[in-house]
Formats: sequence, C-alpha cells, structure tokens
Amino acid sequence: MSQLSNLQMPAPPYIELGRGKSRIQIPILYEDRSVIAIDKPPGWLVAPADWDRTSRNLQRAIEESIVRRSFWVKSRNLKFLRFVHRLDAETTGVLLLVKSRGAVKPYSELFERKRVLKLYLAVVHGLVEEDQWICALPLKEITKPCPRVIVDLKQGKPATTQFHKLAHWTHPGLGPLSLVAAIPETGRTHQIRVHLASSGHPLVGDSLYGGKQTRTLASFGLRSVALKYRDPFTQQMVSITAPVVEFLRQFGLQTIPEMLMDLQVALVKLAPVGKTESRTRPADSMQ
Repeated sequence: MSQLSNLQMPAPPYIELGRGKSRIQIPILYEDRSVIAIDKPPGWLVAPADWDRTSRNLQRAIEESIVRRSFWVKSRNLKFLRFVHRLDAETTGVLLLVKSRGAVKPYSELFERKRVLKLYLAVVHGLVEEDQWICALPLKEITKPCPRVIVDLKQGKPATTQFHKLAHWTHPGLGPLSLVAAIPETGRTHQIRVHLASSGHPLVGDSLYGGKQTRTLASFGLRSVALKYRDPFTQQMVSITAPVVEFLRQFGLQTIPEMLMDLQVALVKLAPVGKTESRTRPADSMQ
C-alpha cells in the first residue's frame, strides 16, 4: 500500500446538500464531538409540516446526504445529524445540529429549559426611538385565514423578547431603517417577528407581518448571530457566532456598529436588561 493511500483528507468546513445544479455548500461555524453548528441559508425549512412535498427540507436533505455517504459525511464518519431547535425558512444564521441520537435529548432540553442564550440581528422599518425595551405580549398560532401568529392577551402563550437599538440609516428604496438586537427569552413560533411588528417596526422582507420588499432587495431582515450554552456533557461554556458584515451590507448599512465586532462580548453586554413596559400599537393588542 502506498503512502498516499494512507493519507486521510481533512473533513471539509461545510456540509454539502443536493446534487448537480442544486448542490449547495453550507458553512460550518462550529464543531465538536457532539454537535455541528451551520450557517443556515435562506429558503430552507428545518422541519416542514409537509415533509415529503417540500423541496428545500433541510433535515431530509441532510439525511439523504448521510445515506449517500457524501464526502463531508464520510470524512467525519457521521451516521446521524439532527436539529435540536428551529429557525424560520427565511431566517439565516446559527443552527445547531447534534451528531448522535443520544445527544438529542440533552441538547433539546437546553433549549426547552431556556438555558441557551440566543442573539439575533433584526433590520426593521422606521427609526426606533428607544435604546432598549422588552416586549412580553402573549402569542397564539392560528390557521385561518392563513397560518400565522397573533397577539392574544387572553389565550396566548407567554412570550418575552429583549430588544436593543444598535443603528439607524436611510435605504434608498425602503426609507428609514433600524438595526435591532433581539434576545428571545422564550421560543414561540415567529416570536421576534410578531413582537417587532407589534412594536411598530416590522422586519424588512416580512410580508406576513407588515414588512416590505423591493425588486432590488428581496432579503429577509432576521439573522441568528450567536448562541451560548453550557455543554451538557463536558459542562464547558460554548459560544458560537455567525458573520454579520455581508448580512448588514445588503440592507445598505456600511458602518458596522462597534458592539458587533465581537459577538461574544456583545452577548455579555446585551443580555442583562432591566424590565421595561411592553410596547405595542393598540390595534395589535388583541385579535
């Protein structure tokens, strides 16, 4: 056997899904013995309701790649990879996947028990006035006339999100915009989106909750940029961050706020916030 045959190619810093022209490489942001964190691209559903009818089913595409023993899979000797939390289809950024069935419960419980600190960046319409605020409006999922989430003070489930204003500027096609850091304390469906819309500042590109798009800008203004948690096996603190510069520049923000230059520091600075009164427009307070 030649020396070359004994060489092992290093595992690539990405996962690769699909075939041919539909092939896509998704960057890996972090990896250890238990997890892989990827930079989820837009348009992929993590766990769609119509499992077999959706072409961009992220979990199914991962499973198909594992069955094919794609190079990124084989080089890691992976036999299993599964999500333990969710991001909306158009939301990009940090998505955590576990490498074994035995890791599903411990990592899922971190999210269920609110032991994961999550940081999102949101590009919203209008000039946000408050430096920081907390929205604690209860949320309820409805199916008619179309599936969405509403504020319901009587039957809604508790939901809390902390917000911090980071910047504001004017976009030539969309007018005044603001950059907001969002830290959800609960994990309701569409929580950040509905809380921002109820605060009078819907996400850019979020047509379901009042956001706008232009022909030259079809991007969705929400990105998961950081996770922080204690590894349930090693008990070590883990911080995972995603790039932010290109995300912000596509909305016309050229000067990146200094706080975002180090997202791990930003997590520490932004997380502890004193409670303030929830802010909402009267028309959205009850549906």
